[in-house]
Amino acid sequence: MSPMSVNRLRGLALLPLLAILAGCKAVLLNPPGDVARQQSDVMITSVVLISLIIVPVLVAIGVIAWRYRASNRKARYQPDWEHSSQLELVVWAAPLLIIIALGAVTWIGTHQLDPYRPLSRVDDGSLINYKARALEIEVVSLDWKWLFFYPQYGIATVNDVAAPVKVPIHFKLTSSRMMNSFFVPALVGQIYTMAGMQTELHAAIEKPGVYKGFSANYSGLGYTDMRFTFRALSRKGFEKWIAKARASGHVLSLPAYRKLVEPSRNVPAEYFSTYASGLYHRILNMCTLPGQVCMDKMMAADARRNQWGPEASKKSQARSVSTEPQSQTRESSAH
Repeated sequence: MSPMSVNRLRGLALLPLLAILAGCKAVLLNPPGDVARQQSDVMITSVVLISLIIVPVLVAIGVIAWRYRASNRKARYQPDWEHSSQLELVVWAAPLLIIIALGAVTWIGTHQLDPYRPLSRVDDGSLINYKARALEIEVVSLDWKWLFFYPQYGIATVNDVAAPVKVPIHFKLTSSRMMNSFFVPALVGQIYTMAGMQTELHAAIEKPGVYKGFSANYSGLGYTDMRFTFRALSRKGFEKWIAKARASGHVLSLPAYRKLVEPSRNVPAEYFSTYASGLYHRILNMCTLPGQVCMDKMMAADARRNQWGPEASKKSQARSVSTEPQSQTRESSAH
């Protein structure tokens, strides 16, 4: 086969790949969520700054390899060359400036986009007060599905979550058992969920739409099916969605939760018009089974024992004895 035919076959082989890439939306590079977009800007800026070092080095490798190849008789042979002040300046100063700029961008971006920090804006031009009332959503990662509580509305959902556009969202996240990762690329960066612990995340969505959410952390056989739908709705659309959940008539009681928490795959969206009081608190503190003591109560009891243990009581008695004569002396001198 001729070299020309081989090149043509290679070009044809790349066509399916190009067709696949053409269908990619690249949501990470242009997300509709303000926090995700700021994270994307930091990522792109970092790549550009790093490329200022990497690209010239790769080009220089090719130029040097071509210029000083064995067949090039015109290249100057300088075996005694050992130093160039100009070259040293370029080699050290340029990377140093780039590293300083990269460090500044990363430090500022990391603090501004701290997931625990309340939002100061919901898009490029809409500033909000730090005390603005956010939509509270409590998230629990199960095996292998997602459970969402809306404490302000008294509803719960499985594998379906919604929020109004341009409204700050405050997520509180935990896990029933396995460590996992909550990720909606169009909304905000991923954050982990862990049993017995709570993480927090602040976000806002700018454009209405239906977006994908999924588990970004391997957590067993069914994690590939651990996906959910995030709906960015108008105010009226969100109210209709809430009404739909309330009209379901399903109640997420403790026995129903214990059944829901059992491992399952490809779980369809489910809606609960109400749920057991304090259910998220019980999940977080790992006391959903009958007879279990919640972790916060156990820790409070341990703290009281440590505070009022035998040694502490002896020290307090010694203190009271040592101060008693002083008080008597003061009283006698006053008389």
